[in-house]
Amino acid sequence: MPELPEVETVRRGLNRLVAGATIDHVEVFYPKMVTPDRDEFTAELIGRQIERIDRRGKYLLFRFSGDLTMVSHLRMEGKYDVQPEGSSVTKHTHVVFHLKDDRELRYTDTRKFGRMQLVPTGQEAEAMPSLAKMGPEPTEETLTLAYMQTIFGKSHKVVKPFLLDQSRIAGLGNIYADEVLWLSKINPLTPANELTEAQLETLRQSIIEEMALAIQGHGTTVHSFSTAFGEAGQFQNHLHVYGREGEPCERCGTEIEKIKVAQRGTHFCPKCQPLPAAALEAFDRD
Repeated sequence: MPELPEVETVRRGLNRLVAGATIDHVEVFYPKMVTPDRDEFTAELIGRQIERIDRRGKYLLFRFSGDLTMVSHLRMEGKYDVQPEGSSVTKHTHVVFHLKDDRELRYTDTRKFGRMQLVPTGQEAEAMPSLAKMGPEPTEETLTLAYMQTIFGKSHKVVKPFLLDQSRIAGLGNIYADEVLWLSKINPLTPANELTEAQLETLRQSIIEEMALAIQGHGTTVHSFSTAFGEAGQFQNHLHVYGREGEPCERCGTEIEKIKVAQRGTHFCPKCQPLPAAALEAFDRD
């Protein structure tokens, strides 16, 4: 699933390509993908200008003229690209926004999990509870140490799934959760409330810096956007632990292990990221 850096890469590419373009008409080939229903969805967008594309967490927010926003979630396999008007479409193309400059903004999705919802601009949170509950963005300004001390201190949940909870911190997915825990030398099974202030500060900086670097590298999982945006994800070349099970740890040479945590594949170094004794005793008692 695309994570925050990949979605941000898409947002920037879309702004370069279609910001300022005007919708001529829209075709929806898979009605379950859009809200409201297909007829209302397509009628609402006719003649509207794409003013810009914003992002919140892993959601894209298409801002249209007339104070209308389309909230788009790519889910597992969703992709946008831009093609000349009249080009052949694939069987996985489900929504086509025909632009008045003889181009088409297309949404393709092999698994049909992606969703688009029209809402009045400014009412996104009211219309979509997941947006209302979303935690702060992983930036220096919004992700404060005081906030992390509060939310981590209240939870006995182990830290890996805690980081994946979008209501805690926006945008972290499986890849980057593994990466920031390795950078912070924190075992993924450590209970959130057992992290020290020093560990939380290190984790905070790791999150902020790693997400910024991943955005600069255009992400790790979005390779098929290169045709549309002239760039492909390169950050997979800089991963320290994710997908490297059986390989030596870059810091200590110990073999990277992969385990399941909350049903998610989780990569860590057993030497650099030891489980604290107190936590180990608790797991032993369980």
